[in-house]
Amino acid sequence: MRWLALGLMALPAAVQAQTAVPAPDQSAQGDVAVTIYTNDLALVQDKRTLSLPAQRTRQEFPDVSASIRPETVTLSGGGLTIVEQNFDFDLLTPQKLMEKAVGRTITLVRTNPETKAETREEARVLANNNGTVVQIGNRIEVIDPSSTRVIFPTLPPNLRARPTLSVTVDSATAGARPVTLNYLSRGFGWKADYVALFDESAGKIDVQGWITLTNTSGTTFNNARTLLVAGAVGEDGNGQRQVYGRPNRTIPGNRPGTQTANREQLGDFYVYPLAERTTIANAQQKQVSFLDVTGTPAARAYFYRNQWLGTAQEAASADTVLRFSSARESGLGDALPAGTVRVYMRDARGQPQFIGESAIGHTPMGSSLALKTGEAFDVKVQPVVEKRERLGTTRWRTTMRYTLTNARSAPVVVDLAQAGLDFLWDDTRIESESQKSERTSSDEVMWKVDVPANGEASVTATFVTRY
Repeated sequence: MRWLALGLMALPAAVQAQTAVPAPDQSAQGDVAVTIYTNDLALVQDKRTLSLPAQRTRQEFPDVSASIRPETVTLSGGGLTIVEQNFDFDLLTPQKLMEKAVGRTITLVRTNPETKAETREEARVLANNNGTVVQIGNRIEVIDPSSTRVIFPTLPPNLRARPTLSVTVDSATAGARPVTLNYLSRGFGWKADYVALFDESAGKIDVQGWITLTNTSGTTFNNARTLLVAGAVGEDGNGQRQVYGRPNRTIPGNRPGTQTANREQLGDFYVYPLAERTTIANAQQKQVSFLDVTGTPAARAYFYRNQWLGTAQEAASADTVLRFSSARESGLGDALPAGTVRVYMRDARGQPQFIGESAIGHTPMGSSLALKTGEAFDVKVQPVVEKRERLGTTRWRTTMRYTLTNARSAPVVVDLAQAGLDFLWDDTRIESESQKSERTSSDEVMWKVDVPANGEASVTATFVTRY
């Protein structure tokens, strides 16, 4: 828009920073290290060299994060004392310039469309609300952006072209010295994404792990040493927490491991350093590989849960489950940060095809994982109440039959669970059953049912419940 062109004079000496501001295509950052957590938080450490006189001066640090938490800033360097710090987050935009110009004098440049001759008039800005109102001599006008260019005499003192932290320091001695700026920032996150290629005939999976970085802080960090911390660090009630990937607790077989991974640790968290420095650009997602394992034992399983002692009018598909381990032996051999596991299988032509995905939480090494990848087309289960009779005033006897069908050309094993046994009272008992069950909790029992190829199987059980 033509009216946004600026004619800027030099800033008054009183507001100029002691640190030179680099060209727009250059960064003022020094040696940067960024530690990124999974809950929208990062620690930035920026080492710069300052030339300081032996007196109190104000130093400006351009190119800090636009989402900086100013209360977390520390500045360390020999012989320095911090007196005051300010974060100037009012960034330079055409609208901000006009807002700051209210009450001041600007120059309006208009071009005659026929002669192309320019005319200039001084105007005082009266208001800038859904349009700019100015006073020119004794008349009041509204600026037409399509035909008017505006020249501002100065840049407002608190308006910055890039996010800037101003720090007033006392220096005991004069000279150049390294200083380190540390602060916490919002606008960062990372998660893990896993690609698993499952070979059912071999009973193996190949797994690649990718770290996905996200930067929405408003600032690019160039050539940064980057550490990723797996775990949500504690924050006070004002912190906005963002938690990635929770495991699917409805599928049995997820068990946390007890092995220590060969990874750097920070307190109770695992640290995943990127092997090389990288530029973390603003408004960008970046992916970096961190795991590549082949030939890990894995198996397909089937699971069905009947939520209460009731009849299903139609048979329903069993869940398809992929089981594997993160153990050192016969597993992935690593701790797995939270993310999403996407599972592929090769089709008859040998091409990998997507078959489902599941979220996992932070998973210690040595864990057993059971991930639902979809619902089986050929494996169905139908629970039916065959008989329900009253026993006295508070007891009922319910006889259930579960019919399992398998249209596959190979036999399958279905983990069949009956839930809803502990509605209010923990006194439900199984009076009889056609095969032995396992009581997995006070609320649930489970049978492992062999279903033949192109056939069916059934399980019967009688429950005595209260009400």
